[in-house]
Amino acid sequence: MKKLALVFITIFTVATATAQDAKKLLNEVSAKVRSYDNITIDFKYNLNNKKEGVNQDTRGDVTLSGENYVLNMLGTTRLFDGKKIFTIVPEDEEVTISTYNAKDDKDITPSKMLTFYEKGYNAKMDIVQNVSGRKIQFVKLTPIDSNAEIKDILLGIDAQTKHIYKLIQTDSKGTKYTLTVQSFKTNQPLSKTLFTFDQAKYKSDGYYINKLD
Repeated sequence: MKKLALVFITIFTVATATAQDAKKLLNEVSAKVRSYDNITIDFKYNLNNKKEGVNQDTRGDVTLSGENYVLNMLGTTRLFDGKKIFTIVPEDEEVTISTYNAKDDKDITPSKMLTFYEKGYNAKMDIVQNVSGRKIQFVKLTPIDSNAEIKDILLGIDAQTKHIYKLIQTDSKGTKYTLTVQSFKTNQPLSKTLFTFDQAKYKSDGYYINKLD
């Protein structure tokens, strides 16, 4: 019985230590992210579902400043000015405008892509990978909500820069979403109107403006 108790104590101690190490690392990542005025990321995105035979690659870029962002992906631009979300689709010559509601936002949106892990997840240290000479420490995140659609997330963090390098999200149906950072630039000179939607411009260009609320 004493040996069994010792085994349980050892397992609990190790688990607690890895959770504390993971929390410490994530706090360092958050502090680093918040130290920048803005961040521009070029990324590669992969959607994989083996059961459905789906394996799709695409590329995109996002510029973040506080809560504001401009995301370019799949030929669509999504702009958030802190209050409203503007989805611009040049192919359809259409702009959809909606009011942002934080209570309805359960996904990892661009605004939260570098800090989403701060709430709602249990964290523990996972594997370490060497990527072109860079030490990438993965942290495994598991939703606290047992009914969450997300099964788990592996967050790869550059141990030296404390920047997020890779995010691998697996949902309850087995679909895997992988985002790999190709370039990570900070404090770039940005246009003062980058996060401002010019409705008059798009109207004059013949775009249909679709206001959802």
